[in-house]
Amino acid sequence: MAQQKRDYYEVLGVSKNATDEELKKAYRKLAKKYHPDANPDNKAEAEAKFKEVNEAYENLSDPQKRKMYDQFGFSDPSGFGANPGGGYYSYSTSGFDGFGDFGDLGDIFSSFFGGGFGGKSNSRTRTGPQKGQDLKYSIEITFEEAYSGVNKEINITRDETCDTCHGTGAKPGTSVVTCDVCHGTGQVKTVQNTILGQMQTTRTCSNCHGEGKIIKEPCTECRGKGTVRKQARVKINIPAGINDDQTLVLRREGGPGIRGGEKGDLYITVHLKRHPIFTRKGEHVLCDIPITFTQAVLGAEIQVPMVDGTKVTYKIPEGTQNDTKFTIRGKGFKSLNGNCNGDFIFTVQVQIPKRLTKEQRELLVELAKTMNEQPPVKKRGIFG
Repeated sequence: MAQQKRDYYEVLGVSKNATDEELKKAYRKLAKKYHPDANPDNKAEAEAKFKEVNEAYENLSDPQKRKMYDQFGFSDPSGFGANPGGGYYSYSTSGFDGFGDFGDLGDIFSSFFGGGFGGKSNSRTRTGPQKGQDLKYSIEITFEEAYSGVNKEINITRDETCDTCHGTGAKPGTSVVTCDVCHGTGQVKTVQNTILGQMQTTRTCSNCHGEGKIIKEPCTECRGKGTVRKQARVKINIPAGINDDQTLVLRREGGPGIRGGEKGDLYITVHLKRHPIFTRKGEHVLCDIPITFTQAVLGAEIQVPMVDGTKVTYKIPEGTQNDTKFTIRGKGFKSLNGNCNGDFIFTVQVQIPKRLTKEQRELLVELAKTMNEQPPVKKRGIFG
């Protein structure tokens, strides 16, 4: 067996001078890559590589074991490098089962998969209450609905507790029984005799697959799952001021909990439809308002349409230039984090007539004469 093992440094893809941080970084990457849960189509090979990576890191991360391995390799007379008894740890799909406290190795594994070391911790996690699955949904609303807020109803497909078995998964009239192999713990412990002494390993019970319970007669409606797929109508209160791509969270509107756990949440991402007139910048509403040439020159009172359908009378001063911006305070979007409102900012676009009647042309010519208008004088360029 010793001849068939790969060099630990080669397994982790690091040099023999690798620092502790480099070892940890390499292990994190490979453990995540080869975790069997991340390789459902090739679990057997992934599990073998996963164990190989863990074995290499467990030996090289310990200063004493690394020193012995560097000196003796797999023929270490103390047995540390040879990985006696088949390994210092074992893998199960419900978590990583060890021989006690593995310190940093446990922290790394937990950061990836939420698992832990030690049979008791895994048993509680596996057989205890678990929160239901979170769901996602996207909804599109109009610019006006985002401005004023709106109530909506949506149809979603989600798992619901089976009405026939009330979530037990067992056929009515029967009951779920405790597994007689693991006695309800969901795990089976075994003891190995090694050169280091007796070592206890914990693995997922193959009889109940870690559930701790057995359903002898499954419910015909849900086929033992305890849940069925159903259409559900959910009411949504979309607040005024919501912006594009913002997400609302509806607590306990997701999938049903497991073993008495609370329901998951529903995450709803809101998208705003494009408006033909209005645009948005933060809490401000932006808009272009066309005015005539005479209105710009003489000044005028114009009607400015608001997002809520009302109109505000605004006085444009005489001599207004094209692209001049005007602000109506407090007529923008309401802030989601406060009681203040943004502003309504409109830009005037002076419309120059493309065609004039003979009378209009003559009047403009006379106007130009009274204003002593002359074409602008071109300045000489640097070469002329």
